[in-house]
Amino acid sequence: MEIPMTRAFGLIVVGDEILSGKRADKHMPKVIDLLAARGLQLGWAEYVGDEPTRITAALGRAFNSGDIVFSTGGIGATPDDHTRQCAAQALRVPLELHPEAELLIRERMQDTAREQGIAYEPDRPDNIHRLNMGVFPKGAAIIRNPYNKIPGFSVEHVHFVPGFPVMAWPMIESVLDSRYAHMFTSGQSAEKSVIVFGAMEAALTPLMQAIEAAHAGIKVFSLPSVDHPEYGRHIELGVKGHPARLDAAYAQLIEGLHAYDARLGPELVR
Repeated sequence: MEIPMTRAFGLIVVGDEILSGKRADKHMPKVIDLLAARGLQLGWAEYVGDEPTRITAALGRAFNSGDIVFSTGGIGATPDDHTRQCAAQALRVPLELHPEAELLIRERMQDTAREQGIAYEPDRPDNIHRLNMGVFPKGAAIIRNPYNKIPGFSVEHVHFVPGFPVMAWPMIESVLDSRYAHMFTSGQSAEKSVIVFGAMEAALTPLMQAIEAAHAGIKVFSLPSVDHPEYGRHIELGVKGHPARLDAAYAQLIEGLHAYDARLGPELVR
């Protein structure tokens, strides 16, 4: 029987500052929240430093995966920004100045000059250099940046945004809402779980397998903890999936746990 494939959402976070610990990654928790608000889930994430070979390899995997991927960081025009170039290399296409990106970047430069009370000089070397921020792989589409107009870009279903959260997060939201609204499943997924004391995961595995076999579209999860501040050593055991199918699966879970003489704690519903 052919198993249907579901496209996952992926995240690539680029930057030495994350891997060195100079900055903590805020993108993954936020992307998880943005997806969850739309009934979606992050399928995978990858961190990569400012090393072109590794960035190219990571982006090559993203393009080949067929997944919907957001890449944050490295799209500026400083020497340690390599993401634009690596995307083109992974795609084996040339880089070119995107005409709409050029217009937006020039608008931003004019705004900055006006704010500083100086004349806008389009041919000044530093202004010419700033246009590199609009040099994208051939065929790219822009992602508008509501913060400062400097755009990101999309190629197929891989979307590139800056590393700054104040820019990246609204850009990711706009891509989700404009391109993937047909995938939103808000209200179509829920989970129920219970705290289990004094049980071993291995002993409960047959019960977990039986529940998944009996309830199509329901997943069973097990989250063990050895030093929880409130519950101490325990397992959070639960089911997740469509709300209409959840109650029957959860009832079987509780019945099975009683058969194991497991000691149960609080129930959790999300």
